[in-house]
Amino acid sequence: MTTPGAAQARDRAGVASGGEAGAGAGIAGEAGPAGRGLPTREGFGSLPDGTKVDRWTLARGGTRLRVLSYGGIVQSLEIPDRHGRTANVSLGFADLASYTENSPFFGALIGRYGNRIAEGRFTLDGKEYQLPLNDGENSLHGGDRGFDKRVWDIEPFARDGEAGLTLTRVSPDGEMGYPGELTVRVDYILTSRGDFRIVYEATTDAPTVVNLTNHTYFNLGGEGTGTVLDHELRLDASRITPVDASLIPTGKLLPVAGTPFDFRRAKPIGRDLREGHEQVLYGRGIDHNYVLDKGKTGRPRHAMTVTDPRSGRTMRIATTEPGVQLYTGNFLDATYAGTSGRVYRQGDGFCLETQHFPDSPNQPSFPSTVLRPGETYRSETVHSFSAR
Repeated sequence: MTTPGAAQARDRAGVASGGEAGAGAGIAGEAGPAGRGLPTREGFGSLPDGTKVDRWTLARGGTRLRVLSYGGIVQSLEIPDRHGRTANVSLGFADLASYTENSPFFGALIGRYGNRIAEGRFTLDGKEYQLPLNDGENSLHGGDRGFDKRVWDIEPFARDGEAGLTLTRVSPDGEMGYPGELTVRVDYILTSRGDFRIVYEATTDAPTVVNLTNHTYFNLGGEGTGTVLDHELRLDASRITPVDASLIPTGKLLPVAGTPFDFRRAKPIGRDLREGHEQVLYGRGIDHNYVLDKGKTGRPRHAMTVTDPRSGRTMRIATTEPGVQLYTGNFLDATYAGTSGRVYRQGDGFCLETQHFPDSPNQPSFPSTVLRPGETYRSETVHSFSAR
């Protein structure tokens, strides 16, 4: 994680509304005179019940980010290639209806519990809780109306060379079956260097389980440009949590050595996906939690790097989390037309969802996801961009 230098100009906090971000040369929202550099807001439509949805735009260090108040969705993320040409590298939709009707979590803020919980059921302090089943016989990403389908309150800020959005919401006791009233704050931040930081915090008034993440699908070649299977990935993880046929962890740890899951040295994402490994067959590709070698850390530590050889765009990810879900876009089936108007097919995007492990409430050997009153859940992930 980088911090701005002493010479970095300090922006005044504030917000402009009603239209696309900023004016003048360069990426809108870049730091500059006359109050520029403040996140901007515009309308992005309304939900069927009349609730208004906004789209916020912020930019720093050559990166431009657009976020929806619906689902905390990263609608676009623009970064330059080796020639300075900027492109949106996140998959998504151009209109609100596509997100509300049939989105596979494009860009969404995920909670209360990212990933799967077996049979939508867990026991905490001797009491069993039942969650909605929205992934076959399991509960996925917080249920059928998780955080990705809620409208968040958003406050913008610009300070110390950074531009950001603070997203907040209170999840009431019993929402989607989860116990306790959960107060959630998530900061989306662009640093002076154009790094994209996500900081999650939550508190509860009763024991509960929490596992927050972001579900952006990346294509560093540019959204809608085709496959990501030639992107080169290095992932500092020696083990995965293998799954059964319903993609629930077995509770064991599987060494990646000698399997298609080994990215300890950089290699194309798709190089070994045609091997007939049982775990690849279960996921129709890779849809697995990696146990990061660094473990859970107090500050973000680098754990993975992805490079697109064609554009030269490179993304490094540092996180405090002990795991990451690598998903190779296995279920993109040409039923989604993205922001570019182009159709997404299998392998046209990848996800690296930093997290605690799937089904942890039912797996005593996994790192705990229990949050109790008086404690604060905190997680941070940093995406750093460059081109070579």
